Amino acid sequence: MGLVVQKYGGTSVRDAERVMNVARRITDTYKQGNNVVVAVSAQGDTTDDLIEKAKEINENASKREMDMLLATGEQISISLLAMAIEKLGFPVISLTGWQAGVVTDTRYSAARIKRIDTERIRSELDKKRIVIVAGFQGINKYDDITTLGRGGSDTSAVALAAALHADVCEIYTDVDGVYTADPRFCKNAYKLDDISYDEMLELASLGANVLHNRSVEMAKKYNVKLSVRSSLNNNEGTYVKEVEQVEKMLVRGVTRDNDCARIALCGVEDTPGKAFQVFQMLAKSGISVDLIIQSIGNGVQKDISFTVAEGDLEASLKLLEENQPVIKANEIKWSKDVSKVSIVGAGMVNNSGVAATMFEALSDAHINIKMIATSEIKISVLVDQKDAERAVVAIHDKFLLN
Repeated sequence: MGLVVQKYGGTSVRDAERVMNVARRITDTYKQGNNVVVAVSAQGDTTDDLIEKAKEINENASKREMDMLLATGEQISISLLAMAIEKLGFPVISLTGWQAGVVTDTRYSAARIKRIDTERIRSELDKKRIVIVAGFQGINKYDDITTLGRGGSDTSAVALAAALHADVCEIYTDVDGVYTADPRFCKNAYKLDDISYDEMLELASLGANVLHNRSVEMAKKYNVKLSVRSSLNNNEGTYVKEVEQVEKMLVRGVTRDNDCARIALCGVEDTPGKAFQVFQMLAKSGISVDLIIQSIGNGVQKDISFTVAEGDLEASLKLLEENQPVIKANEIKWSKDVSKVSIVGAGMVNNSGVAATMFEALSDAHINIKMIATSEIKISVLVDQKDAERAVVAIHDKFLLN
């Protein structure tokens, strides 16, 4: 008998029919002799609807009260799912994050899990019950409800699997697994049987929406075996684990991320420490910077270009404009109509010519490159947003169909 942790996203439980479908899948796992713990997201668009309700009352509601509100979405899901499992005749109990012992730090709306006190869950498993846990939430040292932010239910599931030493953590979504590219517009994309933690972490950080990067980080840290699969069929999914002999496949995936903006500081004084001054200023305001290019300069002035998340653009511009006399930049330019296109593969580290092949694919497709960044297992380029999907298809077919 094993211990299986499962996670179901909002689309998997969006209506009564899908809730019953999930209940049958859970009970099938239970009937195989497994202990089962399940983390669940809020149904469908519930979280967005709750945010709109809050805005009708108070546009500037505190994060503490928003957490109190948003946590109710998962509470609805877990109770309905428990009712469905009851209807099928199986022992079950639903638990909120705090009932399940999920303890977080004190940051509202973006809390981090500090530990999970598993006593209550283990007690329920000893009673042979299926345990349904509200994802996305926990409790802090002040006994206040907190939420984990974007991708929180994935993180909840992996944390539960780590704390309980589960045999596997199954992440159920509306796709069959991890694909080499987004199959919605890349028709030649195909599903991977397995992928390494590092590769999945890069893909998740670069725009692949199958798993949240925080959950992959945690899975790698605690060696939690992940299985990404569809809740709508019984197809085999993709395993995320320490994969051996990954060099057999040079590039594992191509991603596109439209959530970025480019900022250019033109005519910056060419003196030591100027880049440090700019990026320290952004870091102190909690703004993460991604791709960076600095021109050689002429000994008097240089240009510095970089990208930030689109949601950070307004705050970045305000900060830089307020400090423009200190930075000594002649002009600040920006653009939102850009996308980051990336290739990821652990096999790249020992192979030359990967960048050249990627750039050749973009050249053949007549797509201009604005910025470039590389690491051992990824290469990212910035292109016009209108060209992003074509770029993904061109690069994917160049690497993954040959």
